[in-house]
Amino acid sequence: MKRKVARLIIGVVLVLLTAPYGAADAQSATKPRLIGWLDQGPAGHPYFEAFRQGLRDLGWVEGQSIKIEARFAEGRTERLSTLAAELVLLKMDVIVTNTTPAALAAKQATTTIPIVFGGAADPVGSKIVRSLAHPGGNITGWTHLGLELRAKYLELLREAVPEAKRFGVFWNPTNQVHKPSLKIIEGAAERLKVQLHLVGIRDATEFEGAFTRLMTSGVQALVVFPDGMFNAQAPLIIALAAKSRVPTMYGLREYAEAGGLMAYGTNLAEMYRLLGASYVDKVLKGASPAGLPVAQPTKFELIINLKTAKVLGLAIPASLLVRADKVIE
Repeated sequence: MKRKVARLIIGVVLVLLTAPYGAADAQSATKPRLIGWLDQGPAGHPYFEAFRQGLRDLGWVEGQSIKIEARFAEGRTERLSTLAAELVLLKMDVIVTNTTPAALAAKQATTTIPIVFGGAADPVGSKIVRSLAHPGGNITGWTHLGLELRAKYLELLREAVPEAKRFGVFWNPTNQVHKPSLKIIEGAAERLKVQLHLVGIRDATEFEGAFTRLMTSGVQALVVFPDGMFNAQAPLIIALAAKSRVPTMYGLREYAEAGGLMAYGTNLAEMYRLLGASYVDKVLKGASPAGLPVAQPTKFELIINLKTAKVLGLAIPASLLVRADKVIE
């Protein structure tokens, strides 16, 4: 009897030693968590790289503790729904989005997979979330408050080009935040007593014609709203602005760093590195998106490219230069 009991105990011990100890625990300890990245813009964008760096800073290792599946629409907004559906089918643990259209596409594609959005100017107005304090559902993230900055674009550009009376505005009719943006910049134009020439651009093939129309209409300076499709064509926009010799204000610092005249807004790369990665870290560790308030920026930066100003023959007032956070010389 004792021998049978001993054999039974030994058998149980061997089973415990050879079995996949708490199979689910073992898999969760070794299987990388899946992160989807959905971007309206082009591959190789600095925001994606900044987000990856943020995850590394928090201890996540690609290929070991996490695996990232990235999808880029390359400026073709109509592709976002298909790309979002791909990520859902791949059963991501969390989906990260860049721009408002990307966030809305992900939100439409799933009500269960957590979503962390970024690069959204007006997440409440565009119906990404219910409120900033209580986003609700399976989605949260951060806003760059771009909607509120539209008036500032015009004010700063007017300071740089004080003689200008007619300003062009590039906007995308398919971008959910651009129509309300127009109301804000139109209000600023009324206060400043300047005229606006609005040019809606839906497709990358329209930029050359848009610049031609600007020049024939007597526009003396230009504001380019932030937009995922525009971002995918940033080198073309900057080159056409230089060719047309039109002083241009952008909403993203990367434009000024690449040769545009001016930019004003938040440092989106830093937002993705710090806030985007932090929120994904929280979600992967069990936090519910509904319980994470939408984060907001506390700093806005003015970037001025003096090299471009010199090429344009433009003397930037000293009163504006001293307020710049970065001057490229």
